[in-house]
Amino acid sequence: MDFSHIKAFAMDIDGVATDGGVFCNENGDLLRTYDAKDGFAIRMAVMHGYPVAIITGGRSESIRKRMITSGVKPEDVFLHCRDKREEFGIFCQRYRLQPSEVMYFGDDVPDMDCLKAAGCGVCPCDAVEEVKAIADWVSPFPGGKGCLRHSIETVLRSQGQWVFEARQYKKMF
Repeated sequence: MDFSHIKAFAMDIDGVATDGGVFCNENGDLLRTYDAKDGFAIRMAVMHGYPVAIITGGRSESIRKRMITSGVKPEDVFLHCRDKREEFGIFCQRYRLQPSEVMYFGDDVPDMDCLKAAGCGVCPCDAVEEVKAIADWVSPFPGGKGCLRHSIETVLRSQGQWVFEARQYKKMF
């Protein structure tokens, strides 16, 4: 698959950056677990100048906090999305991107419009069947277990950008 046109990444959270499990504590806070290797891939993308957006139906501020630690700009974390295509358009406009220049990650029905609009729609191997049927690429990894790492690393490697620079990493993170 040719990834030379990919200039940015956008993704859902639950079922993509996480395994879809949500814990609720006694205060009603919804908690998720994230794979550190997926987070590192996001940092590598950010470190090499790729804009990254989070477009999720989740409402927890903990999502924003986690993604900021991965280098995503606060304004590019879209919470409580009900029409993800709208936020996807805002992200593209903000960075003067064509949707065809973005790799979008989604796993369920609310992601389908963005998956179709993006230059490359990716889903984890445990996505719902409707999403697998329209995805350009089904990752061999499940959500929250390497889907992001494998896909982002593949794009960056294909573009000669999977290069770790410790000084720059230390400065940015």
